[in-house]
Amino acid sequence: MTESGSTDLKKRHRAMWALGDYSAVATEVIPGLGRRLVEACRIGPGQRVLDVAAGSGNAAIPAAESGANVVASDLTPELFEAGRRIAAAKGVDLHWQEADAEALPYADAEFDAVISCVGVMFAPFHQAAADELVRVTKPGGTIGLISWTPTGFIGQMFAAMKPFAPPPPPGAQPPPLWGDETHVRSLLGDRVADLELRRENAVIDRFADAAEFRDFFKTYYGPTVAVYKSIAGEPDKITQLDGALADLAARHDMGNGRMEWEYLLVTARRSA
Repeated sequence: MTESGSTDLKKRHRAMWALGDYSAVATEVIPGLGRRLVEACRIGPGQRVLDVAAGSGNAAIPAAESGANVVASDLTPELFEAGRRIAAAKGVDLHWQEADAEALPYADAEFDAVISCVGVMFAPFHQAAADELVRVTKPGGTIGLISWTPTGFIGQMFAAMKPFAPPPPPGAQPPPLWGDETHVRSLLGDRVADLELRRENAVIDRFADAAEFRDFFKTYYGPTVAVYKSIAGEPDKITQLDGALADLAARHDMGNGRMEWEYLLVTARRSA
């Protein structure tokens, strides 16, 4: 991809995540996911921590609450305003910085821990992002990731939206691949040790029924908002996508709107 093409792609990604209100998703739908990652990485006082693709801070803020010195980085700084409000309400300080996950503006081996909670998985070029995660982590430092799996609910949601979405740029990889164990092992290679990969489920009880899930995500979740925006003038497609998302949620409803969304929890130590 040319430099101008890459710049245009980054602009589109930034604009997509600025749509809707991701902080509503993070705080209302998956509020415990970032804390789960922080606990798994054993983040604590005195550590210098980078949260990559931090969004509104669903992992960065719990890391700061643990006493760590935290940088929350994201390609879409529009998300920081909500994050700053949440952090202030919790009485914690952290640094917010615009940054591209595929070209991080940090020195080699700068951080004790580098984490990302359903964030870096959306960088389109996976190997470039993985290389950056490893590069900025100190030898012996921790890399920790939570990513939605291809076979879990969010992976299936992206598959349902794919026929209605514009084609991805050449070379871009599907985000839920970060939730595939083999793919993650390939991305990180022998540059990490003590690699652990665990499939877990986030319990989702925010929605009364499938229709409420669909309407919430088409209003607040950037990727879903963007797909609907791309078919705004095609009512038949809107009806089809409405049905596909509601059907998906209905199939996963365990009763009273309760669902389980599978994710892959990855922890590793950067090799010396």
